[in-house]
Order: sequence, then structure tokens, then C-alpha cells
Amino acid sequence: MTMIIIGILAAVAIPRFFDTDVFRARGFADEVQATLRYAQKVAIAQHRLVCVAVTTSPATVALTIASSNAATSCPAEPCAVGYNPPLHCLNLPTSDKNFVRSTDDSLSIVPVKFAFNALGSPFTLPYTLGDLSAAQEIKVTDYTIKVEKETGYVHQ
Repeated sequence: MTMIIIGILAAVAIPRFFDTDVFRARGFADEVQATLRYAQKVAIAQHRLVCVAVTTSPATVALTIASSNAATSCPAEPCAVGYNPPLHCLNLPTSDKNFVRSTDDSLSIVPVKFAFNALGSPFTLPYTLGDLSAAQEIKVTDYTIKVEKETGYVHQ
């Protein structure tokens, strides 16, 4: 009986532990989820529009923050760690400038662009004042990250 159980484990469970794609996909999905939550918090705290751009090859999530609280669009260049950050990043503390999450391999990810407004609600771009919020979905391989329409709550 013990040999049968060991045989079943060897055939079914053990190969899954050596398949690192599943772990990388889950790890990146968790990073994307954390980055989206962070973007929402920055939008609320700075009272500004924060844009989210999800791209493929490599899978990247980049955030940009509007230069003023009345802005209806975000700059093209994401905030990044460095000695010469873009002007729209200068008002952020040093720890807040790393807005780019990327993975070295091309995971299956669906490109998405949207923004969080000052209330933390997600909106499709281009954003105009008075727009109705729109739910968003980001798919990373087998994981779907949802951003709720009204509240901006980010979950899987």
C-alpha cells in the first residue's frame, strides 16, 4: 500500500514541484495585485490621477502619476528609480519612485490601460471628469486580477 501511494505521488504531485512556470506566474500575479493596490493608495494620498499600463514581452506593469490634481491624462514616462526622475516624480518620496514591476520572461498577460482617480475608482483612458468608473481585469497566465468598478478594490 505504501509503494502504491509513493508511486501515485511520484507520477502526479512531484512533477508539479519542478514546474517553475506555475510559481513564477503566481508570484508575478501577486506582484501585479500589490502594485495595483499601491497605485490606488497613491492616487488617493496624492489626490491625483495614477495611470496603469500593462504591457507584454516582457510582462510589465508601469504606473505614472499626473502632474496636477486637475489633470485628465498622465505623462508617457513612468516614474522609475534613478538620479534624474521625470518632473512628475519629483514630489514623491524616494521610496515611492519605483513604479515599474517587470518579469524577465514573457508570461501570458493581457495588455490593459486604465487609471485610478483621486477617489481610488478605476477609469478607462482617456479620463474626463465626471466619467463613470469601469471595472478592470488583468490576466496573468491562469490568474485573473479584478479591480472593482465603484470602489477600486483589487482582488483575485
